[in-house]
Amino acid sequence: MYTFSSKLKTFSLILMAVGLLGIGYGFLSAPKDIQEVEAILASDAHGSHNEVSNSSNEAHAVARENKVNADSEHKAHLEHVLSQLQNKPWAALYVACIFFMLISLGVLVFYAIQQVAQAGWSPVLFRVMQGITAYLPVGSVIFFVILVLCGLHFSNIFIWLDPNVVAHDKVIANKTGYLNFPFWIVRASIFLIVWNLYRYFSRKNCLAQDEANDDSFYKKNFKMTAGFLVFFIVSESIMSWDWIMSIDPHWSSTLFGWYVFASFFVSGITTIALVTLYLKSKGYLEHVNTSHIHDLAKFMFGFSVFWAYLWFSQFMLIWYADIPEEVTYFVTRIQLYNLPFFGAVALNFLFPILILINTDFKRITWILVMAGVVILFGHYIDFFNMIMPGTVGDKWFIGVSEIASILFFLGLFIYVVFTALTKVPLLPKRNPFIEESKHFHY
Repeated sequence: MYTFSSKLKTFSLILMAVGLLGIGYGFLSAPKDIQEVEAILASDAHGSHNEVSNSSNEAHAVARENKVNADSEHKAHLEHVLSQLQNKPWAALYVACIFFMLISLGVLVFYAIQQVAQAGWSPVLFRVMQGITAYLPVGSVIFFVILVLCGLHFSNIFIWLDPNVVAHDKVIANKTGYLNFPFWIVRASIFLIVWNLYRYFSRKNCLAQDEANDDSFYKKNFKMTAGFLVFFIVSESIMSWDWIMSIDPHWSSTLFGWYVFASFFVSGITTIALVTLYLKSKGYLEHVNTSHIHDLAKFMFGFSVFWAYLWFSQFMLIWYADIPEEVTYFVTRIQLYNLPFFGAVALNFLFPILILINTDFKRITWILVMAGVVILFGHYIDFFNMIMPGTVGDKWFIGVSEIASILFFLGLFIYVVFTALTKVPLLPKRNPFIEESKHFHY
């Protein structure tokens, strides 16, 4: 049985405490009214004071000609900036929350695929996967609360939830049959409940199989898992539209569901590898050998390439077609998010392919840990790129809110996952493929 070390538990609690303080600071420091926004903008513009002064005569002349319109536009601009700056702590919380929740979902799907494929190499890792998926119920509750708060207008992450925006935007108004709060939150409820029910019953059957005299629980899990994967394929696409793509409601991509899936799926596999390596370093998982680690690293490599293929396919087709309502998505990110946008490609494709293409490197612990950390950070940046431009525009930077949100959810993730690992033995006893898995060599 695994024992959650006091050092790691304390570390996770410190991460959560520091994260909560930072999240609170982010909300408290956000501007409350237009006057605060004016002060912030004036402070930002201080460095270009001389440039403004040189053209002051022309500016005053324009203002005199159309003072009413100028004042109105200025106020609208200030209100827009206020909305962006107030969105910033919410968006930072949202990115970290959905990222860690989808990591656990990615692990659940990888676990389900192993069962349906009747893979012989992976059963010795099933308890690790089940431990990581223990975060899914916790993450789902927090995420659902955030969605409800968005619907109650505590934040403006989803502009289509604002009736004033809908009233003056024909594109969004035409989508209200699908993008409306009751239907949206019902879809979210169904997806989260079904995912968590599968997670609960598949784990329950897997544990029951250890005490059974036949393979009845394994067969029951097999049938249930096949149904879950069908549901997942449909729900994942809709989820990606609802929770990420609708942040930019004027834009759409038929590849987006696959793109989001590739991002959190490779993140989930990477997390399995990192947790497995940690447990091995502490003397657990004696039946896990370098061949198991090698296979996990192959999946990390393969799905990093798959993510890059989808990134390029989506970008290239939209760039080549050059349709204004499509290309604006990438124009915004290239102009305003240049470093994180292209940095994500380096972190999620160039780095993994250069490191993990070597077969020997796939078995070396420190290289895999380094590659895993880079991949996870890179896919956090990927989610940052998908969510932030539509919520905060050009008012982005990775500051207290972003770092604190990562720390809080990382601490919570560590605490929940490693607590779950202490509940049951780390080796399934009566899985039909357990002996093959114990003696797996590549």
